[in-house]
Amino acid sequence: MTITVLTSACITFAPRGLAQDAHTTGGARSRVVASHRLPRLDGGQLQVTLVEVTYAPGESSHPHSHPCPVVGYVLEGAVRMRVGDTPEVIYEAGEEFYEPPNAHHVISANARPDAPARFLAVLTCDHDEPLSQPIRHTGR
Repeated sequence: MTITVLTSACITFAPRGLAQDAHTTGGARSRVVASHRLPRLDGGQLQVTLVEVTYAPGESSHPHSHPCPVVGYVLEGAVRMRVGDTPEVIYEAGEEFYEPPNAHHVISANARPDAPARFLAVLTCDHDEPLSQPIRHTGR
């Protein structure tokens, strides 16, 4: 598994009413991929971290949790995910997922045995803490 981390010290959110589902300007097309309400955060301490995760064919990570909300977007391939007691889901390239803070991410794996998978995880935090913590008990 390969992990690349990019960090920014500020973030800007557009009010939900201003976002359009899709529009075209010149030759560019844009669309809202995800919109999630975040928990209450300290606006004076916000930091956004963008993590790129790459799984080789059949590869996975150990169960873990994140102290901050996570929005993910699959760039390539397909990933299998299960957070807490929710059903396992396979996300394909172009799909997004959300993890609330401190949720147990019990499955995070490449869904295909013959191709790599790559996704971006955007963590929005208001405190300085490791972005991922191992968990020992998965509840199953």
